[in-house]
Amino acid sequence: MASSRLFRTPTAISGPATPRLFTAIMLSVLGAVSAGAASAQSSDPLTAAQEGFDHPVKYAIYSAAWHLSSNAGLRVVAQNQSDAPVELRSIVFRDEIGNVGDSELNLNLLIEPGKWAELQLPFKDILAGNECVKRTMEDDWKLVEISNYTLNPSVRGLIIENTRSFRIYQCVRSVRTTWVNPENNNEQVDNQWLMYHFERLPLE
Repeated sequence: MASSRLFRTPTAISGPATPRLFTAIMLSVLGAVSAGAASAQSSDPLTAAQEGFDHPVKYAIYSAAWHLSSNAGLRVVAQNQSDAPVELRSIVFRDEIGNVGDSELNLNLLIEPGKWAELQLPFKDILAGNECVKRTMEDDWKLVEISNYTLNPSVRGLIIENTRSFRIYQCVRSVRTTWVNPENNNEQVDNQWLMYHFERLPLE
């Protein structure tokens, strides 16, 4: 099942990389990803997941508490790419292992058409209940963000210069998302894929 798989980028970027070279490499990677997603049907779990990430509201969740000993909460950033307002009401993280129970994140976040919105929440465990996430965290990977889009993820906005290499892992997880149209208060509940983006420098 896709949600229990651990995905690795095919090739690590290594050696001293200037921002220009890094950009060229990333454009090549993104082009390959786009081409794969555009292909007819694919049995590859990551490609299938990418094809299912189709919603006008793109959002990401961050927390320093995932890799630091801190009291940091959760930060949610969302962008509404549609021409109508949308409220992201809640996200239910299903327990796929069967020993911790579901975890629900109540947001009630209104995103105006074509706008960004941001929300700070108290910390809540949205990592438990997924074998891929559990295994990756135990292997000392840094969780960078959780999001409902893929674009090749953790390196977004990151400049790699004068470094040996880095690696990216991605876990895919199914959640139940509740959206509300504030203009008529109609509620829509979707099963949606979320991407857990991990990164780290290679072990010596």
